[in-house]
Amino acid sequence: MPDTTHTPQDARAHPNVASVDQSDRTVPVNLRQSGSTPVQMLISTRVRKSPFWHLSVESGCWRATVYNRMYHPRGYVRPEDGGAMAEYDALVNRVTLWNVAVERQIRVRGPDAEAFVDFVITRDATGIEPMHGKYAILCNEAGGILNDPVLLRLAEDEFWFSLSDSDLMFWLQGVNVGRRFDVEIAEIDVSPVQIQGPLSEDLLVSLVGDAIRDVPYYGLMEAEIGGCAVVISQTGFSGEKGYEVFLRDATLNAEALWYAIRGAGARFGLRVIAPAHHRRIAAGILSWGQDMDAETSPFQVNLAYQVPREKTGDYIGKAALERQRAAIDEGGYPFRRKLVGMTLGGRPITDYAPDFWLLSDLDGARVGYLTSPWWSPELGTNIALGYVPWEMSGIGTQLRAELPEAYCESSGKPVDATICEVPFRPSAHPSARERASAAGRDWAE
Repeated sequence: MPDTTHTPQDARAHPNVASVDQSDRTVPVNLRQSGSTPVQMLISTRVRKSPFWHLSVESGCWRATVYNRMYHPRGYVRPEDGGAMAEYDALVNRVTLWNVAVERQIRVRGPDAEAFVDFVITRDATGIEPMHGKYAILCNEAGGILNDPVLLRLAEDEFWFSLSDSDLMFWLQGVNVGRRFDVEIAEIDVSPVQIQGPLSEDLLVSLVGDAIRDVPYYGLMEAEIGGCAVVISQTGFSGEKGYEVFLRDATLNAEALWYAIRGAGARFGLRVIAPAHHRRIAAGILSWGQDMDAETSPFQVNLAYQVPREKTGDYIGKAALERQRAAIDEGGYPFRRKLVGMTLGGRPITDYAPDFWLLSDLDGARVGYLTSPWWSPELGTNIALGYVPWEMSGIGTQLRAELPEAYCESSGKPVDATICEVPFRPSAHPSARERASAAGRDWAE
């Protein structure tokens, strides 16, 4: 492999797939196609087990990954019994329970909590009322996305960052070295589960009463389930109606909460499943580390609405993001690639992709890659998120996708790929982009 260590940054392209230009990255995404990795994951003490880990195993978990340095269940139904698509059926038709304790909860509390949070996120924290939350992003000084948590405001002086897959606590603590802000920043003993699916509200009514029906999207409610103190938010990672239940003193109470939910859920057809990436792709929900990372700008991944023009105060990354926005306003595009949605030919992709599968133009030149492909039963086709050159990102653009042999229609031949609108199908709670589009406005304004 060519040594690119000392190659000028503006001349660099990925050494494995040179035509997929990633010269605007310091550490290009690894496009080497390694295929599946049929190895056993070592369970050791250096990777944390959540309070729900043994309960997931008891519920049939047969495979896992590592997320936020914790073991993360990624499959309950065996392939011979329908696999991930059987889990999908339970999600879209009934109700499901997910162990998402890997979403570590980092609490920022103190007199300057609002000012601190407003400084580290790109959107306006002052507009978040107590007992409400917002989806938020945090960027570094170059405008790269460090994390995209659900941000919960429990009180005037208390926020919880419900993290995606990057350890943000050290960053937050580092930002406040020297105590610029009068806050305490620490992980707390709170672990969430998600209850997702069209029957999720009815299930929670049976657990906490009719008050849950009055909780708005991104609203919070204090309650008890199985004698355990919880915070419930109407949020989730699926695009379906759903809630997250944040268990206080989770190391002590995990079993009581889990069995209470499973017991009440039996009459609703509750199924324990893994986080539904097949459904979140259809909803256009992004996964940090897969669809974006610390070298990705929000303007590349349809998150421009997270960088409001009207936020007047300073925040980390503001200068870089405003330069990027100015370039786009002037008709330019300061990045090599843009994230788009697309439909794909080929046989149904019914499991996680182990690689960033490659995209080529109609002449066969490799120009981009897929980040999140899956089969959509409702649309009857494969769908995906992926990166392409800006000039090839228009709706209707035709490409080719190099899928593994198992998914190809003809041996060794790429399948058709067509860039399309995102989301692929309606969500229970339309995103800011969906609402803007329906109103005839530019969601990026």
